[in-house]
Amino acid sequence: MDSGIFTSYMVEDRSYVSFLKREIHNLARPVFGERRTGEIDIVVSELCSNLMKHAGRGEILYRLGTEGEEALFEVICIDNGPGMSDVTHSTRDGVSSTNTLGHGIGSVNRLSSFAQFFSMEGWGTVVYSKFYRSADVVPEKSSLIVRGLCLAKPGERVSGDGYSVRINGDKILVMAGDGLGHGAGAHEAVSTALASFNTSVLADPSMILKEMNLAVKKTRGLVATVAVLDLYRKQWEICGVGNIHTRMQRGLESKNYICNNGIIGLNIPTRIENFETDMEKYQQLILCSDGIRTRWDLTKYPGILKYDPMILAAVIYKDHARKTDDMTVLVVKIT
Repeated sequence: MDSGIFTSYMVEDRSYVSFLKREIHNLARPVFGERRTGEIDIVVSELCSNLMKHAGRGEILYRLGTEGEEALFEVICIDNGPGMSDVTHSTRDGVSSTNTLGHGIGSVNRLSSFAQFFSMEGWGTVVYSKFYRSADVVPEKSSLIVRGLCLAKPGERVSGDGYSVRINGDKILVMAGDGLGHGAGAHEAVSTALASFNTSVLADPSMILKEMNLAVKKTRGLVATVAVLDLYRKQWEICGVGNIHTRMQRGLESKNYICNNGIIGLNIPTRIENFETDMEKYQQLILCSDGIRTRWDLTKYPGILKYDPMILAAVIYKDHARKTDDMTVLVVKIT
């Protein structure tokens, strides 16, 4: 799984909605066909309508990608509105706080291949909806769930952040990287590093980083963390160079992993060692680039770890994105 960046669109007035809907329709139509794109149009329209009605403004994130062999469209709606005290009740058909029929949010659940809502009173709401090309496709249950939220710095066309997750036998290899600065030069650095990571035959994080260091010498360099999960030994090995924030979360307990000083491609320590930790059920490995502030506390979001990891990534982004650099939150969840 490689990173595909989300497009961010701030909805601040009802007149913006028609433009956003047209952009999303034109993006999805060649891949999803007229009928399925029409269903995406309805969901986007309802998300924007509720956003303007209840919060006054907010942010829509969207991207077109793949999941396995299936085409995928994802949309995330984020607002700082009054929130919902009872999400289950508020998302039922017929429930409305503004004297409407109350079928809008229900249509998000009905038409999406998968949808989830996270909301807190006085904090706002995050909605995640995804569509497969075929309405008959049901998301497979898996013991490993990977979700990545990657955005370019506002005003940039490409992101200098990137991530990749791949499986090699009984090992799962994870990488998150951040090219120095932003724009085309940072994008070149992280793309070269991802190519090195994806073609490497190594399974030791520190060795992968050393190999990567040689591959990116002609670029401006990057910081990165590599984690390898050995399913046979049920153990993680983690190694990083630079300031990729790396946290292992399990319930209310968490542990941060300190990366080595240096810049991959320019100067890395001669000796870099892996951290080892046992694999446990319900663990979530969370990697963030420095476009995300690091002082986030998941205890402030009751029940968040029970949600899809994309909701978790969006919640961290909502409250802690700097908006002055490329931004990435990568979550790997063991179920």
